[in-house]
Amino acid sequence: MHEAMYWIRQEDGSVRCALCPHRCKIAEGKRGICNVRENRGGTLYSLNYHCIVASNIDPIEKKPLFHYRPGSSSFSVAAAGCNMRCGHCQNSSISQVDGSVPGENITPAQIVVAAQQSRCRTIAYTYTEPTIYYETMLETAHLAREVGLENIVISNGYIEEAPLNELVPLVQGANIDLKTFDDSIYRQLCGARLAPVLKSLERLKQAGVWLEVTTLIIPGYNDDDAQLEKIAGFIATELGPDVPWHVSAFYPTYLLTSVPPTPVETIKRACQIGTQAGLHYVYSGNVSNEDENTRCPQCEAVVVRRHAYRVVESLMDAGKCQACGALIAGVWNENRD
Repeated sequence: MHEAMYWIRQEDGSVRCALCPHRCKIAEGKRGICNVRENRGGTLYSLNYHCIVASNIDPIEKKPLFHYRPGSSSFSVAAAGCNMRCGHCQNSSISQVDGSVPGENITPAQIVVAAQQSRCRTIAYTYTEPTIYYETMLETAHLAREVGLENIVISNGYIEEAPLNELVPLVQGANIDLKTFDDSIYRQLCGARLAPVLKSLERLKQAGVWLEVTTLIIPGYNDDDAQLEKIAGFIATELGPDVPWHVSAFYPTYLLTSVPPTPVETIKRACQIGTQAGLHYVYSGNVSNEDENTRCPQCEAVVVRRHAYRVVESLMDAGKCQACGALIAGVWNENRD
């Protein structure tokens, strides 16, 4: 347990958390929506501080990040908890905390050493929602940068402006979930709002963080053409056509077991919508035989060939298509600044 960052003491003994847009007002002895930030004696504490619930070495493509150091490994860590309540969460056993907070006491220094020993290029803050283990993530990111490791964040984007601004200089890459373009469905599915997520996406892009976006297509919620067109249009016009869009299929899980899996035809249609909106890189996920390859937007030649989230072959020279010489947007392994 450790005093949390970003909170305001209230005159009645409660505290106002200022880490995410929920801005929970938390009474003495109670927790916020994330269930890992608690008011004790008028002070807000992080209950998952240095408390790691998962750590693995992953291909960076699994994040998914297809245009950031492809073929490299990322040391992935998570603490328990989340500031959303998604009924379709695939990691609900560690994201939806109720009662004691699980995890093992592991310090940021130990995380960085483990990443170095495993010869990973990056540390990924992932699996649950990195915002709610902000203190541990921030400390780890500082140490990682000091030893030449890069930081990538896999997030729902539900974070307030001030903590995001403090984090941004330490982050090189991010994949943000854009779950729907309908605020009412955001509230229904996740207990959150759309606008703060869009704001985070714009801030990350403006800051020069390499950005990719993921949308899980859930039948009956966000699978209609109008919503998909709005998501693709937002990415193309507000973030830029070079931002990759990962369109993933849903499978029944957690609280949404009565919802059928996403048809392959829906995923294909979403990819078509992305391409028609002007996006240069659209990928399908969670479906068999999907095309994971990166193609040159100018000549359509394959420039990165993948299978099962692993790079099989790179057909680029210094970030350019070997076939036509066009620049392929991304952060490639040749770039060692």
